[in-house]
Amino acid sequence: MIKNENSEKSDKEAKVLAQHIRMSVFKARRIIDQIRGRSYEETLMILELMPYRASYPILKLVYSAAANASNNMGLNEADLFISKAEVNGGAIMKKLRPRARGRSYLIKKTTCHIKIVLKEKNIYGWKKNRKIWDKK
Repeated sequence: MIKNENSEKSDKEAKVLAQHIRMSVFKARRIIDQIRGRSYEETLMILELMPYRASYPILKLVYSAAANASNNMGLNEADLFISKAEVNGGAIMKKLRPRARGRSYLIKKTTCHIKIVLKEKNIYGWKKNRKIWDKK
């Protein structure tokens, strides 16, 4: 399930939230840590070249957030960067697997919730999370 959250603040941001993604939190965090704070184009290159299975749902989320920013808010995709990206644990699906002698073994299938926020870069080149000023 994908929920799109858009807010009308002074600094425009496009949010996207995917819930109940069928992967481990730790595997998703390994990918999210690589893209946090990077520009939109750089993020797409990183996610397309990563060899992990967890990068595909995250790539779909970044595409969705950029589409929300361009269609709903009129932002330019070239000026976007990932301001916030977080992965939280979701519900755990539990199954019983039959074993020998009438016993059973519990199988846990973990899920996660992924939230990505894209913001537009300032006109002066200042990024809030990197603390870089380059006025010219």
